Amino acid sequence: MDTSHLAEHAGAAGSFFASIFVVATLSMRTMIPLRVFGILTNIILITTAIPTHNYATLILHSVLLPLNTYRLHQMLQLVRNVKKSVSSDLSMEWLKPFMTERKCTAGEVLFYKDEKADSMYYIVSGRYRLVESGIELPVGAIVGEFGMLSPSNLRTQTLECIQTGVILSVSYDQVEQLYVQNPAFGFYFLKLMTTRLFENIDRLEQRLAQQTATSVPAANPA
Repeated sequence: MDTSHLAEHAGAAGSFFASIFVVATLSMRTMIPLRVFGILTNIILITTAIPTHNYATLILHSVLLPLNTYRLHQMLQLVRNVKKSVSSDLSMEWLKPFMTERKCTAGEVLFYKDEKADSMYYIVSGRYRLVESGIELPVGAIVGEFGMLSPSNLRTQTLECIQTGVILSVSYDQVEQLYVQNPAFGFYFLKLMTTRLFENIDRLEQRLAQQTATSVPAANPA
């Protein structure tokens, strides 16, 4: 069998297997297996394009292969980081690559109480205060995340910048897209938010207990 026939058979086999992978990817609902099958499709089409001298296909999938590989690595890393955060310090560092930087000046109000919530914030630098409660948020804090989970999606407090700094923001739509692309991310993110919610409830109960203890007048001597 000469070289031309070998190339012809290789091209036919490659097209057949590539078609199977394409059909398989159309039936997938999550991003990680979709990327895996995309990578396999890229490899097969690159392999079959070489003997058939199909340079257009070779160039296209040579570009798509590293892109799919990078996206797969990014999603797997995201899931690992969320898992680690849930089991350790509840850090939200893993979300930073998906966030947009914003500079804030002293006196600027980032959002008001009872307004519609559509994003959450990560504090990089500066000082910020929840006006109604008087709580000052430290660098590294996440604020506004519970608006995504509440039925009304309304802000419960006003957030004001009291010293110029930088924050990172991510919209609820972006977080939802990450959840749709990878249910494992959604599960761990929900677990993380629930843990943070219970921690906030515990802190509130402690503050109420302290206020109650200080407000009760000392008993008068008989």
